[in-house]
Amino acid sequence: MEGLSLSHVYTGLLAMAISVVLVLLAGKPSIRPTKFQALWEGYIRFVRGMVIENMGHEGLRYVPLISAIGLFVFFSNLLGMVPGLEAPTANVNTNLAIALIVFLFYNIEGFRLHGVGYLKHFMGPSPYLAPVFFPIEVVSHLARPITLTLRLFANMKGGAMILAVLVSLVVQNYLIMAVSPVLLLFIIAIKFLAVFIQAYIFMILSTIYLAGAVAHEEH
Repeated sequence: MEGLSLSHVYTGLLAMAISVVLVLLAGKPSIRPTKFQALWEGYIRFVRGMVIENMGHEGLRYVPLISAIGLFVFFSNLLGMVPGLEAPTANVNTNLAIALIVFLFYNIEGFRLHGVGYLKHFMGPSPYLAPVFFPIEVVSHLARPITLTLRLFANMKGGAMILAVLVSLVVQNYLIMAVSPVLLLFIIAIKFLAVFIQAYIFMILSTIYLAGAVAHEEH
């Protein structure tokens, strides 16, 4: 179809491939870990600590999901640093797909663990206030995938546009070109920081949403 672009799909698949290849490079766990094994063990420990902090040890079964989301978002963001490539997360469709996975998963888990009682999460602190709280909570939950999508999209798309503008200014202005190495290093460092931060924000929000769905009433 004319005008249809699947570039974000191809780069998204590339991000997944990079994640899988790097995990495979870690090899089988050994007493004397390789550099790759040590890297991934550190990452898994980080995700594990984040999950335990928000859900307790019962949430450890969700570590693979949160880890996979983090890897995909991180490498998708990172591809935006490669000249000629656009980050998959700079496309709203990619982000919406991930956000909907998180949204559907935590709601399914909520009903699986609590049954119909999961709806109590939407009722507020008092049965008398349920008619007021229920529509508010429903709208709030429906807005979650939208906010997850737009937050990541705006930061990655906006960051890419700002980076392109600043680089063009450096190239066009001879005075700026004289100090361009320092300026470009600063710009790239800021961009790298955004890559990490946005991946972390997506992970922590996914964890918090999941924690709220699986939490027992006494919590």
